[in-house]
Amino acid sequence: MSMRELKRIFVKGGILSPNELKQIVHYAYSLGLDSLHFGSRQDIILPSHEEINSGDLKDNAGGVTAVLDPELQNIVCSYVSADIFPSTTWLNGSTYLYILESFKHQPRIKINITDPEQRLTPLYSGELNFIASDHEDYWYLNLNLSGWDEPVFYPVLIFSWDISKISKIIEETYKDAEDADELFLLVNDIFQANNRNIEKPLNLDYIPFPYYEGMNKMGINQYWLGLYWRNNKYYLSFLDDFCDFCLENKIGKICITAWKSFIVKGIPKESKLLLEKFLGRSGINVRHSLLELNWHLPVADEEALALKKFIVMNFDQNDISTYGLTFGIANRIDPKIYFASIMIEKNKLPDIVKNFEVRSTYNVLYSEKFDQNSSNYSVYAQDVDKIELPGLLMELSKEYFNQLGETDAQEIKNEKTEVPESKEVYQCNSCMTVYDSEIGDPVHGADRGTLFEDLPSHYRCPVCNSEKESFKLSLI
Repeated sequence: MSMRELKRIFVKGGILSPNELKQIVHYAYSLGLDSLHFGSRQDIILPSHEEINSGDLKDNAGGVTAVLDPELQNIVCSYVSADIFPSTTWLNGSTYLYILESFKHQPRIKINITDPEQRLTPLYSGELNFIASDHEDYWYLNLNLSGWDEPVFYPVLIFSWDISKISKIIEETYKDAEDADELFLLVNDIFQANNRNIEKPLNLDYIPFPYYEGMNKMGINQYWLGLYWRNNKYYLSFLDDFCDFCLENKIGKICITAWKSFIVKGIPKESKLLLEKFLGRSGINVRHSLLELNWHLPVADEEALALKKFIVMNFDQNDISTYGLTFGIANRIDPKIYFASIMIEKNKLPDIVKNFEVRSTYNVLYSEKFDQNSSNYSVYAQDVDKIELPGLLMELSKEYFNQLGETDAQEIKNEKTEVPESKEVYQCNSCMTVYDSEIGDPVHGADRGTLFEDLPSHYRCPVCNSEKESFKLSLI
């Protein structure tokens, strides 16, 4: 089933209330459906149905709207990561909400509003990619516009409260510009924005893809929950009951991720046991292997789902680790922006053999430094059979771990830091990350010389986000 045969329900930034989701569920019930899908643009996808009409939901569920026009686009944002994953110092959940609220028009180009300190929401999968800078309320703007030769950055930083206005103007004028400088002049003639000069280019450190499922601590008295279904079919009966649970326990927001899953934040401590019992009674698995969670597949593509299951089964049988990597499956003929470390492209069959039964072939690509936000992909293998894919992907996974941290190791060597032959450190039991008090963790507020015992109780592993209690004293 192609995306044009599916109907979308737009949810700005993937953020909706339990009541809004409940009304969407009841709308789907009225169409005779038993499940819905989540899309990579943090939207909700329904199978094609003759009774779906544009605006059916708008009157019932506020800003949540059924969309028939395939040219319209949802806005993606990393609100889902706020308060649960590392973030830019000044950026919080309310900032995203204010910016999203300022959009009074429905964009026809893809817009991303993201935090570069997180990796759950892709930074560059849009056409206008607003990425938070170090300066409070100012954003880099990466342009990846249709008809332009390559992605480029806008020449100035954009003020938070100008994002919606500038997005609309760019959508209306970019086809008249040949480059970012000319576009800047066109925008400036129409709107005097509160811009800021770029003092340094955006430089992204490598951050591995996080584990985002299960019940996790959030602050002192709250938890967050990540839920994922292998087949991306979220059954209406469960969602209906889950919305009731959220409403009864004063849980205000449900967030859809770009990985076709959803996260619920702000679960009161006193509701944790009740929620665990509810999930258990519903038969919900909340501890899938990371081998399952780090895949991006086309919606309602049974062939892609079967291919993923085949590859994951081989990974599991070979005890392969893919921590930090992401994988995607795509049809080569579909124009899209990839946002996975490793991509499997299905080749189009030649017209000359379309009337014969011929096995599909695939290309394997990997991004620069295996960074899912890199737009530079290299070909690892071409025109290979399905049976060859697991072995090729396992080879690539090993290449990823071989090159991991090479830059950091060289920087440490250049500093000529003397490391004793053996010493006591604290090591994370989940991913074996070491906390060394002589080095600290400056990125997360622990200066050099900070003893592990002096770290705050809410300190988490910078790699896998495990709690402080998961670290054990070790000798290295």
